[in-house]
Amino acid sequence: MHPMKIKLLLAALLLALAAATSLRAGTPADEKAFVDKYKAAFEKGDKAALQSFLYTQGANPMALEFYKMMQSEGAGTAKIAKIELVDLTPEDAKKASEVQTGPDGSKAQLPLKPTKKLKISIETKDSNGSSSSSTENFVAEKDGKYVIPVPATVK
Repeated sequence: MHPMKIKLLLAALLLALAAATSLRAGTPADEKAFVDKYKAAFEKGDKAALQSFLYTQGANPMALEFYKMMQSEGAGTAKIAKIELVDLTPEDAKKASEVQTGPDGSKAQLPLKPTKKLKISIETKDSNGSSSSSTENFVAEKDGKYVIPVPATVK
């Protein structure tokens, strides 16, 4: 083989290896750490910690306020019955890639491609009885960490 071809092949292999390393999906340990941190922040009512999970670059202001409100609802008073990070279904992936129309007529889309979905089941008990609810958020990876992308305004 010609030395120039060997150099080109070696360069291509190094580039592919670098790309594969940077696109590394989170490990089961990464997923468990994310879920554990989220659950702890929610159950302590730590709104600042909960908001740190949000990826807000370019976020639509109305969507950001909605995400913050939904995230903190029940925080510190409700108990998480079940929390898990699950793979996206083909329907989830399709929905996550679509441009949405907000209540104010603006167009928004997730700024990062989700790789997982965070499913949370919450139980609330008070003097009036008990209730349960569940939420789902798309989760993406950014700079080696899991984040919840907030829809960004589409220009």
